[in-house]
Amino acid sequence: MNSNPYMIAFGIVEIIFSQIPDFDQLWWLSIVAAVMSFTYSTIGLGLGIAKVAETGTIRGSLTGISVGTVTQTQKIWMSFQALGDIAFAYSYSLILIEIQDTLKAPPAESKTMKKATLISVGVTTLFYMLCGCMGYAAFGDLSPGNLLTGFGFYNPFWLLDIANAAIVIHLVGAYQVYCQPLFAFIEKSATERFPDSEFVTKDIKIPIPGFRPYNLNLFRLVWRTIFVIITTLISMLLPFFNDIVGLLGALGFWPLTVYFPVEMYISQKKIPKWSTRWVCLQILSIACLFITIAAAAGSIAGVVLDLKSFKPFATVY
Repeated sequence: MNSNPYMIAFGIVEIIFSQIPDFDQLWWLSIVAAVMSFTYSTIGLGLGIAKVAETGTIRGSLTGISVGTVTQTQKIWMSFQALGDIAFAYSYSLILIEIQDTLKAPPAESKTMKKATLISVGVTTLFYMLCGCMGYAAFGDLSPGNLLTGFGFYNPFWLLDIANAAIVIHLVGAYQVYCQPLFAFIEKSATERFPDSEFVTKDIKIPIPGFRPYNLNLFRLVWRTIFVIITTLISMLLPFFNDIVGLLGALGFWPLTVYFPVEMYISQKKIPKWSTRWVCLQILSIACLFITIAAAAGSIAGVVLDLKSFKPFATVY
């Protein structure tokens, strides 16, 4: 079955939701997306445990996929790509400041955010580790990139349908949460550059019965729609989920999650150069840079391999 119609439908939904003006108005969508994330993760974990219990066998090994199933070179590249996938899973730093700006004080936003970050990272890591370990234990060397696809021909089908629906809803919300800061940046820049343009600055109030009037901005409507169309076309053109996720995770991990936060911390705390703390932070930053390079290389190798059997806009599943 061709997946392009589903991608197009997803793009249409995103065009509609992209017209939500500001990040702080996404709170409800963010909550729904978070609930959906827990839903499909829990289902995947439960099915993995059930699969292991059914077979009575823990598949796979501590060293990962066996050489023979893949070559030694492929195993190295796939290991590097996995680093990118993991990095992408922790790319929340892109929106950390945006979220903090929506918090009310007191208590201080930084204290609330620190506590929320600690809890969320801990819970996320726990779920990811459990899902990853149980998925690998269930399928071993045949583990799919998307864990739920491994259960595609197993009962209960209705549970898988719920999980897949939860994934779609989660992605709808995640797309908006991650794109809103970019939307805001572009629109702020356009307003500063063209302050006298009605196309850029004028809001048209559209009454909605039972709700506050919606402020329609033509520039926002046009540019966000074009952005979603372009990203949808790219998704249809390059449907290499794990490889692209790994590449995006690698590209964003070191500069946005490590380098800039570390440098800001050093500047804020006025940490002297060549002090023990400064050296440790620089070692951390350099180590993460190497991880980013390795993850990017592995993901690019995966894309190159996929391109050998690739047909544009002809994705099937």
